[in-house]
Amino acid sequence: MDVSLLVTLAVIHCVALVSPGPDFAIMVKIATSQPRNTAIATAAGISVAILAHTILSLTGVSLVIKSSHTLYLLVQLLGASYLAWMGFGALKAAVTFFSKPKTVLNGEGADSSGFATTSEHSIDMPMAGTVNVLTPKQGFMRGLYTNLLNPKALVFFITLFSALITPSVTPVTKFAAALMLFVLSLLWFGFLALMLSKAKVQQKLQRLTPIIDGVIGVIFMSVAVAIVSSLLLA
Repeated sequence: MDVSLLVTLAVIHCVALVSPGPDFAIMVKIATSQPRNTAIATAAGISVAILAHTILSLTGVSLVIKSSHTLYLLVQLLGASYLAWMGFGALKAAVTFFSKPKTVLNGEGADSSGFATTSEHSIDMPMAGTVNVLTPKQGFMRGLYTNLLNPKALVFFITLFSALITPSVTPVTKFAAALMLFVLSLLWFGFLALMLSKAKVQQKLQRLTPIIDGVIGVIFMSVAVAIVSSLLLA
C-alpha cells in the first residue's frame, strides 16, 4: 500500500472539502433549518456521491464521459440545470421574505425546492418563515444530487486521479483511497451536521435564514452560470 500517495490524496481532499462550494452551502442550509437526522442524511448523501465520483474516476468511467463530447455536454447541462433550480429556489425564498411586511407575513409555506418561504401562520413574527421539513431520505437525495450532478466535482476527481493514480498503483491502494475519501467526507460533513443542527445554533441563525438563502442562491446560480458560460465559450 502506497502510504505517501494516500496522505497526499487526503491533504488535497481535505482542502477541497473545507472550501466554500455547493456541498458546503447545502450542508449549512439544511443543518441550520432541518432536523438533525435530516442533516446527517444529507451529509451521508454528499459522501456517497463523492464515493461514486471516486469509483467512476478510478475505473476510468469518468474519463470516458469527459472524453465524449455528447455525454459530457449532457452531464454539464443536467448539472447546471439542477444547480440553477436549487439556486433559484433559494433566491426566491430570500426575495419573498424581504419583499413582505415583517409584521404580517402571508406566503405559501415553502417552494418546490424545499427552501424557506414565509407562512400564512407567521403573524407578528419578524423572522424568516417556516420551512418545509425534509425527511432523511429527501435530505440524503438533496446531498447526493448536489455533489453527483456538479460537473466541477467530476472534473476535480478526474484531474486528481489522473495526476496521482498511475498504472503501477495497486488495487489495494485504490480501494484504500476510495474508502479514505469517503470516510473523510463523512467525518467533515457529519461534523457540520451535528454542530449546525444544535437547537441553540439553529435558534441563533433563524433570523439569518433569508440571508443564508440569498448567499446559497448566489453560490448555486454562480456555479450554474459558470458551467453554461464554459459551454458557450468552448
